[in-house]
Amino acid sequence: MGIKEMKFEFEEFEALEDIFVYMSTMAPPMKNMLPINSYKGYVFSLIPLNPTTGDTYLVIYTKGKVDGRMLEFDMSQKKYKQVEMAERADKTYFVVLTPKKNTIADAALKELERSP
Repeated sequence: MGIKEMKFEFEEFEALEDIFVYMSTMAPPMKNMLPINSYKGYVFSLIPLNPTTGDTYLVIYTKGKVDGRMLEFDMSQKKYKQVEMAERADKTYFVVLTPKKNTIADAALKELERSP
């Protein structure tokens, strides 16, 4: 069994808040806790476009870094802040993941940095 080739589609944003808006609008109803990666100078989310095969991902990203373990995002004000726990149903929360190594992200970033 060989290694399957992964494909990536990219959508770049100017600011972290734009990514939070994007992800908040596409989250299933009543799901207000979403993951976000801060890795190698990028903040991004990897979204499987084909959940069955897992070979194509949409990478929504911006250059930068975000600190904190959990961020509360207020869509109406387009602002976020670091919090200790999710307390409000009317807010969206992002769990910041900062992996030491992420091979899928490494492959995506390699392709991203290779493209014009």
